[in-house]
Amino acid sequence: MVGECMSGYGIGDVPTVQVEADASAVLLGSDSIQESLMSEAVIQVTENDEIIGPVSKLDSHHQTGMYHRAFSVLLFDSSGRLLLQRRAAHKITFPNIWANSCCSHPLHSEEEMEPRNDLGVKRAAIRKLEQELGINPNQIDIEKFEFVTKMRYQARQDENWIEREIDHCLVIHADVEVNPNPNEVSEVKWVNQEELEALLIAEDPENVIAPWFRCIAARMMNDDWWRPGCAVADDLIHDMGDVSHMLPGATGADLNTSIAEVKELVEHRIERALKHTSLERLSGAMMHLLEGGGKRLRATLPWLVAKAVGDTHSGMLDVGAAIEIIHNFTLVHDDIMDDDEIRRGRPAVHIAYDLPTAINAGDAMLAIAFEAMAVAEGIEPVQLPFLVKRIGRMVRKCSEGQQLDIEFEDRETVSEDEYITMIHGKTAAMFLTCAEVGAHLAGADDQTIQCMHEWGLSVGLCFQLMDDLIDVLSDSDTLGKPSGSDVAQGKRTLMVIHALNQPPSQSKDELLAVLGKGDNVTAQQVTRAHKALEDLGSIEYARTKAESYHRKAHDSLDRIPDSPAIRALRELTDYQLKRIY
Repeated sequence: MVGECMSGYGIGDVPTVQVEADASAVLLGSDSIQESLMSEAVIQVTENDEIIGPVSKLDSHHQTGMYHRAFSVLLFDSSGRLLLQRRAAHKITFPNIWANSCCSHPLHSEEEMEPRNDLGVKRAAIRKLEQELGINPNQIDIEKFEFVTKMRYQARQDENWIEREIDHCLVIHADVEVNPNPNEVSEVKWVNQEELEALLIAEDPENVIAPWFRCIAARMMNDDWWRPGCAVADDLIHDMGDVSHMLPGATGADLNTSIAEVKELVEHRIERALKHTSLERLSGAMMHLLEGGGKRLRATLPWLVAKAVGDTHSGMLDVGAAIEIIHNFTLVHDDIMDDDEIRRGRPAVHIAYDLPTAINAGDAMLAIAFEAMAVAEGIEPVQLPFLVKRIGRMVRKCSEGQQLDIEFEDRETVSEDEYITMIHGKTAAMFLTCAEVGAHLAGADDQTIQCMHEWGLSVGLCFQLMDDLIDVLSDSDTLGKPSGSDVAQGKRTLMVIHALNQPPSQSKDELLAVLGKGDNVTAQQVTRAHKALEDLGSIEYARTKAESYHRKAHDSLDRIPDSPAIRALRELTDYQLKRIY
């Protein structure tokens, strides 16, 4: 990093971060001045505005982006009018849209990170008011700036660009001369309260309002902001969630990117919850499986669903973290009950530690999950009974499904309907609960909530059927556990149920020679049993059933109005089949 942070410095003097050549490729064809600004060193922060360090403007906005510090200036003149600007077409992020007077980022420099009296963001504001609007710093008294509040939000423009900001809102009343920089600002206008309200209501496609400004104007701004010295400051960070839907024409990200946007935030919540105990061995046992990796589908699903059908807030990540903890609690106990020694390519918890510790860790994880939900940010007290009931029901359904799975191993016959009931509880209940809870917390109507319930159920059933198929069709390295363990353990999967209903044959005998024999079978016998399932048409039967639930899931999404976030849910639906195909 070079240079010093002062108002009025040139583009070449600002603190910068080296941008890697492969990352900068996304800038090809962009305006040269705007491209140079993408190496500016902005301030990466946590979701609570704690400074992490410098990050380039490009990295903080590209693909998943990173939370970074920003500011929004609302400049009023003595006539009580607010200055608005239309961002220039040259801008790489969010071009051609109307925004507040000035919105940008303090830089990673001593002056612009000064926390005292919010001097850092105020200095940054003076610098950008000059750079963007040609406002002479002598016309702006830094002491006249009023810090009002902070806002946390994210808004995706398209596959490449996203805003993820802790936005410091500043109000100033001053009469200034405006001389816009055409590379930054294409147009300005002064509006009174009535005119601003009309702009917000109109939703004119020719005059699109920036999503962050819409949040400020519609959700936080009040009459006092329009009067000098009257805006009441607070020390809050107002959580707006993902507001991409406020931008007409916004393009949603793919599934992997959508998960990656919040995965780190969810994992932080999980780690914070499970490491809260002072007992190191217990904490280690609880974290063991989670440290083995995973996509965190269940953890991010409430957030993804909420984005698709309504409003989001960080509390959905708390709920998602709680559900992920419960999921891993079930895996700990499941491995004990099935006597599985490997999970996610590493020793199961009862192997890595010991049986009593594994049982105790699972019990603690269940309790911790409910604790985490009780203090989740943004969850209203009136919503807690719903959450407790739904997630409690989910845990009960999972236990019922697991019990049926255990009992099926000792039964001569299991019907297909009984199997579906079992996986409904053991697997699908968690997916449908994630989807239902996400829709409910997003403020969706009852019809939409039911629709997402049905989608989650179909996705969950498809997921378990595909898991059963993967156990047969994949090798041990891919699975992270011995392949074929389901057949050797006598699991009554849909494939096995179908096969046992077929007439006597050599193939059926090959299956029966392995089914339920545990460790008393060879790898060659297991291979022959899997070939028998194929010859009996049982693999194709299960695959066809999985595909039917896959279609039902898409049918449910077809009943939901299209949105940028729907793309991720459709890809999640397709992901179930792609795990084999």
